[in-house]
Amino acid sequence: MDGTGGGSQSNATGKTRLSVAYKDVTKQEKQHTGVYYNAFSEDIFSWDNDTENNEENIQLLVRESSLNRFHSSITEEELYKKLKPFKIKYDFDFVPYADPEKGIESIFFYIPDDEDKKRIKISRGEERIFIWCFFLALFEVEGWADRQSSHFFIDDPVSSLDDHNIFVTASTIFDLIEKHHEHRKIIITTHHFGFFSVLGNWLKKGEKSVKFGKKTKLHILSLKSGELTLESERQDVFLYHLHLLQLLENAQKLELGKTSDEKPESQLRAYHFALLRQVLENISSFLGVGRTSYVLEKIGIEDAERVTNIVNFLSHEKVYHFSSDKMNDDNEALFREIFGRIKNTYNFVLHSE
Repeated sequence: MDGTGGGSQSNATGKTRLSVAYKDVTKQEKQHTGVYYNAFSEDIFSWDNDTENNEENIQLLVRESSLNRFHSSITEEELYKKLKPFKIKYDFDFVPYADPEKGIESIFFYIPDDEDKKRIKISRGEERIFIWCFFLALFEVEGWADRQSSHFFIDDPVSSLDDHNIFVTASTIFDLIEKHHEHRKIIITTHHFGFFSVLGNWLKKGEKSVKFGKKTKLHILSLKSGELTLESERQDVFLYHLHLLQLLENAQKLELGKTSDEKPESQLRAYHFALLRQVLENISSFLGVGRTSYVLEKIGIEDAERVTNIVNFLSHEKVYHFSSDKMNDDNEALFREIFGRIKNTYNFVLHSE
């Protein structure tokens, strides 16, 4: 699993080029040995906005590709199952070609329970989620992923997503890894530090790390002196825990409402507990105890074992399938207390961006 280098959020470090290079290197007798999800996968889909008819027939076109013959094996029901964790707010229908070998010609979207099925255009983030889930369903179709079974190469499925959906996506990838890790390599690249951090933590330190920990390698893709290099996240130029702390510092600041009468809005989201847990784990590792409850005790949290259980639960990957993206008041208060005590006890000086 790779992130972009230098702790930056740049999306131009070379991840897509890396996936293409890997595809070329792993070809056997001019045939692909693995399957890919990257920018080229997304380019298969494009909008026909039908502006001449006031968007009456707006639809998402599916360009012809080598995958079209597998499309007829995907049903709307199967795709809905993949989309369910994202709590989508639209329905959709496939428009297939008459010839099943040609697959799906287009897809149109509409508001649920609209008997007229008036067509709508979904947002860029919703589109990314839809395409990702389309490929998750396609991965299960016989004749493609099961034949090109050497590896999955997944390049940044989280661009244009809000933070909550980024971590729901991480959970779907975790499920994919769990299903296929014994039989194929799985390479994931991303520019999003939080996605990289949480998924890496689930694999290396989570409750199923016995299965994945020794098989997982985390790298930073760095562009230095004009050359791309893969470096261990422990050896890169930025300090991992400090980057986490800065990310959480920025998230916990309050954003003023649009009017003076509005209550300031918190930027904290449910997934920030997963990052907070990593900070606690890093501190406990530094102290040589390997126990987050010890750190909570040291910073003055009462009933540290109970609070540890709460943090562990809120950090679990399955929570993102069911919880709201916003923290409730009690969880937010707990987060702010723990994070504030960490900063005060260990004298971290952080600056909001």
